[in-house]
Amino acid sequence: MAHRYSLTLPLPPGYRPADILAFHRRDPQQLAEQVGESCLKKGIVWQGVPACLSVHFSPGQAEAHLDLDGGQEDDEAQGFAALVRRMLGLTQEVEAFEQRHGEHPQLGQLIARQRGLRVPAAASPFEALSWAITGQQISVHAAVSLRRKLILAADLRHSSGLLCYPEAPQVLALPEEALRQAGFSRTKASTLHTLARQVCGGDLPLEAWTRDFPGAEILRQQLLAVRGIGPWTADYALLRGFGWLDGSLHGDAAVRRGLQTLLGAPDKIDEHAARTWLTQFSPWRALACAHIWAAQSSLAY
Repeated sequence: MAHRYSLTLPLPPGYRPADILAFHRRDPQQLAEQVGESCLKKGIVWQGVPACLSVHFSPGQAEAHLDLDGGQEDDEAQGFAALVRRMLGLTQEVEAFEQRHGEHPQLGQLIARQRGLRVPAAASPFEALSWAITGQQISVHAAVSLRRKLILAADLRHSSGLLCYPEAPQVLALPEEALRQAGFSRTKASTLHTLARQVCGGDLPLEAWTRDFPGAEILRQQLLAVRGIGPWTADYALLRGFGWLDGSLHGDAAVRRGLQTLLGAPDKIDEHAARTWLTQFSPWRALACAHIWAAQSSLAY
């Protein structure tokens, strides 16, 4: 039996739906996401069953629905509301960041031009982590293609026709050789399997952490203990999966490239210089990076 959750959320003044839509528009084939001018449909796994999340933006509000293909009758309305708020960046303290750094001699110009910028989040921490692993040391275009192949390999489809982004059980069910055939390197395939195994085994209770966040540094250290997950992957996943805004993404090539432009530096910015420069924006270092990303292209992040 199908189930539906619905809610309507007020949006703050100056909210930028286009940023959310652009993030989910990265794959032009739209196998798991369909994005229109003011709406998004996304195939996800919810409580173990295929589901279609739809969000429609109108002035001052967002209307969201979650249609499940079966599953147990339960009361997950609160969890659904938390999911939507996290995905839309509504838990992020962007106003405090803008007030504190709006007059900054370099970043201030980006803040003025991109006021209200929030970082779109993935539908789940596992999606954020697996996307970060997928994108390690390759271009966004290549990462999108690889992500698409992962979705096709899992082959979990909602009744709407949308494929669903796989969660840990679906990835663990794929043999590593299937991931290799989908284009993942041996190292990335092994890391994805290890991650999925730890999530399924309870060693990395990612979903529970969305409800009871243990603290970024504790969570970060547990992620770094997974072979194949380094500082950039951990900080990016914390940003996209939990909305943590203080990750120092100084290892990100697009951040360093954008920072070189912003500072008018004649030479490339190295990781040490980027890390030092970003320190002044704590506890919003990742949000500062998002402004640098957005100044280049919506595809930069």
